[in-house]
Amino acid sequence: MKTVAGALVAAVLAFTFGCARPDWIQGTLVTVDVTGVWVGSMGRGYGSTEVRLQLEQQGPKVTGYLRPLSSVAFSYLGFVGSLVDGTVGGDVFSFRQTNGTLAGEMTVSGDEMTGYVNIGSLAPIFLRRVDSSAPPRPQQP
Repeated sequence: MKTVAGALVAAVLAFTFGCARPDWIQGTLVTVDVTGVWVGSMGRGYGSTEVRLQLEQQGPKVTGYLRPLSSVAFSYLGFVGSLVDGTVGGDVFSFRQTNGTLAGEMTVSGDEMTGYVNIGSLAPIFLRRVDSSAPPRPQQP
């Protein structure tokens, strides 16, 4: 009887935890392609700046270069442009500077991306794709 009760408890726990998180396929499925050049704004109000993001995607892996279009933008945070590595899962693009602390997560909808970047605090970012071809590999300045 104890064996049956133990098996029943284990089955209920497995079912409960299995239903508590989203389907793993949904999180690993790549439904968007972010390859290309994206331009838009990052930050709020007077602290915002125009940025350019060049990306190349191969499967879920993304590499690229993010740089501000203003020479003084975010330089006080050490952000003057850098290589980024990221991933796409579903319609979400997540990335991180390879040589810094800036990180972000954006939802992709066609030729637009919106989300937040962490530049010491969370700041909104909005980008629009201006070229869908793969850019040449950027060089670190």
